[in-house]
Amino acid sequence: MALKAFSGGAVFADVTGTGSPRVLALHGWGRSSADFREVLSGMGAVAVDLPGFGNSPPPSSGWGSAEYADAIRDVGSAFEEPPVVVAHSFGGRVAVHLAEEMTMRSLVLIGVPLVRPGNADRPAPAFRVARRLHRLGVLSDERMEGFRQKYGSADYRATNGVMREVFVRVVNETYDDQLDRLAIPVRMLWGANDSAAPLSQAQIAYRRLADRGADVELRVLEGVGHHVMAERPQDVTQLIKELLA
Repeated sequence: MALKAFSGGAVFADVTGTGSPRVLALHGWGRSSADFREVLSGMGAVAVDLPGFGNSPPPSSGWGSAEYADAIRDVGSAFEEPPVVVAHSFGGRVAVHLAEEMTMRSLVLIGVPLVRPGNADRPAPAFRVARRLHRLGVLSDERMEGFRQKYGSADYRATNGVMREVFVRVVNETYDDQLDRLAIPVRMLWGANDSAAPLSQAQIAYRRLADRGADVELRVLEGVGHHVMAERPQDVTQLIKELLA
């Protein structure tokens, strides 16, 4: 395994195997390329540290997933043929945009929140009031941060600065257009107990793709949660090998 820089040092990635790699891996929020080390063992692959995670420096502003896709586009220079792209969670948000800029052999989506639930929770009333008072200058930055820490999700609370801006932006994105334009084989691998990207959301995305005749398959892993690579790495490896065969 070797650490390689792309985009003038803006993006770093672990490159494994010998010869031209055939797999591109994109990790989830708050994670890194290390998530794929067991999954990709023995394969020629490039596992990216998305900007702001692992070895890659954070972006200069609050990017959305489209800007992330543009930032890692240079990684495509490592491949002599279209790769199988395997993407977990946040990495999948980036991957559906990257599919519009980079030729892929196929796309594996694992626990990716591509569909916003219709009953998505609104912020607590106390938080909404605090946010309005903060915007009016009545509530100090310090007190507002206290409300954020109290009412925000674990991922939100763990971020600050530009990465918090990124987080807020991406969790409010929608990907209907990107799903409608996917023209490559798509395999969806999901933990039945995934609470971060519930199976019901995967089923909606699957039906959207299947109804328009896309080459798509949804595989559900019983008793597995969001971190499929840690819980069932062998299933991820097997799926990748099937797509490479």
